[in-house]
Amino acid sequence: MVLSEELGGAAPGHAMRIERISAGTRGLTRLEVVVIVFGLVMLGLTLAPALASAKRKGCKIQCANNLSQVSFAFRIWESNHGESVQTAIPAATNRVPAPNAMDVLQAMSNELSTPYILYCPSDKRCRQALGFDKHLTASNVSYFVDMTADESILDGILAGDDNFEIGGTPIETGLWEISSNTPIAWSADRHKFCGNVAMADGSVQGCNNSMLRELLQSTNVTPMHLSIP
Repeated sequence: MVLSEELGGAAPGHAMRIERISAGTRGLTRLEVVVIVFGLVMLGLTLAPALASAKRKGCKIQCANNLSQVSFAFRIWESNHGESVQTAIPAATNRVPAPNAMDVLQAMSNELSTPYILYCPSDKRCRQALGFDKHLTASNVSYFVDMTADESILDGILAGDDNFEIGGTPIETGLWEISSNTPIAWSADRHKFCGNVAMADGSVQGCNNSMLRELLQSTNVTPMHLSIP
């Protein structure tokens, strides 16, 4: 702010004008700038873990919601056809080798409605599909399918996150026989040693590895044959 004063005593028409500059317009010193920048950096470092945790939690919730819709699609199929989709496909195709997760999901395209729900947002190796048929490949699917599942057995497992390890080794695409004593566990790749499982009763169980083993031991369908896309 600039303040002006006119002093008397000068010749007429030539009054002296003195300007005083307010101290409030002083710029920041270099030290003050450094302190402000340092404070902003520390604030960012403090908030970053919380923001990352919130993002992971949001992705896991979206994943569970996707699997809930997948579970619902299984039950719609059984209601419409009078049998499970896993049973219907081999009878219809007589395929050798046996059908896999991709066959099941393609067969349920009407019930699933959209392939977007087959993708977990935490799965870095996958991307969302544009549609079913030739557009849907294993690179668009984040979930295993239990090929021995029966929707009438309510504590049975239908599908879930497929980032498994057995004995510390990541499992590959294929059909895996899993019994109650198989040393299976989720890797850290997706939900940090946790995962989601869609049950035949329509629920989705969020499990860590110890809870996963308890779930496998409690199910009435063993051994299971998990198809990894």
